[in-house]
Amino acid sequence: MHIEKRKQGQNTKYYLSHSYRVGKKTKKIRHYLGLNLTEKEIEERREDAEKEIEQQIQAKTDLLKFSLKRKEIEKLNEYDREIEVVHLDVAGWKAFTEKFVFNTNAIEGSMVSPEEVHDLLSHNEEATNSDEIEALNVAKAVDFIQNTDEELSLELIRKLHRICFDGSKKFAGNLRDVEVVIRNAYGEVVHRGIPKEEIENELVELSDWYNDNANDLKPLVLAALVHNQFEYIHPFEDGNGRVGRLLLNYVLLRHDYPPINILFEDRGRYYRCLQQYSGEDKLEDTLEFLVEQYQKGV
Repeated sequence: MHIEKRKQGQNTKYYLSHSYRVGKKTKKIRHYLGLNLTEKEIEERREDAEKEIEQQIQAKTDLLKFSLKRKEIEKLNEYDREIEVVHLDVAGWKAFTEKFVFNTNAIEGSMVSPEEVHDLLSHNEEATNSDEIEALNVAKAVDFIQNTDEELSLELIRKLHRICFDGSKKFAGNLRDVEVVIRNAYGEVVHRGIPKEEIENELVELSDWYNDNANDLKPLVLAALVHNQFEYIHPFEDGNGRVGRLLLNYVLLRHDYPPINILFEDRGRYYRCLQQYSGEDKLEDTLEFLVEQYQKGV
């Protein structure tokens, strides 16, 4: 902690300042000490200020790339109240899987129609191209997250990617060894994946954070954070969107919540929510969006 001075006309304001790390970001807390203080007055006020700063830090909860106060966490948790917890029967899971496979692949440019997805999954049709291979694979990944007892880990994340892209991408299951950027429809860069050298550590940190906090936050907040942070890391050369949406549902299912289907028609809003998180550390838009997707039905 150190003393900061700020000139204001003929006066000088004094602050006790402290910087600390949250993920890869540096946060700063300033505590106002007073105006035109002597050295003695600064020292007299410093001890109480240090205690207040320490209390402020302890009152915050680290949420991966940013931190929030307890009241802010409680506000985020309130979004869960708008969700009706229902459990899918066999027919419900079949319908969800078909809709999820179509939408999650269509968001990434797949040309397989809902009718073709139905035929592929219901009649055991042979895949004739990479889009159809990935439709069948994503259905297998949905079955995997529905039934697995595995804890969230680097290996589970790689396994999901491997299931989704086995037979269609040569790098299935492998973390990227190149740098990636995400561009919008105008070719503008809206996000840069983290440096490739940091990917493995970041995924381990994400998994550890989830396993440490799984009982402290509401399921929708947990799932949104895991999903958004995964997309922020962008660990694979391609296929991050589909794996991220599977992770979203993996977390929901582990907490006995119904799965969620992000609709192809809402992809623009979905991308804006991710940008709000990566650029402004905002989760509220994502939570609002997920509640709306729930209300549209699985």
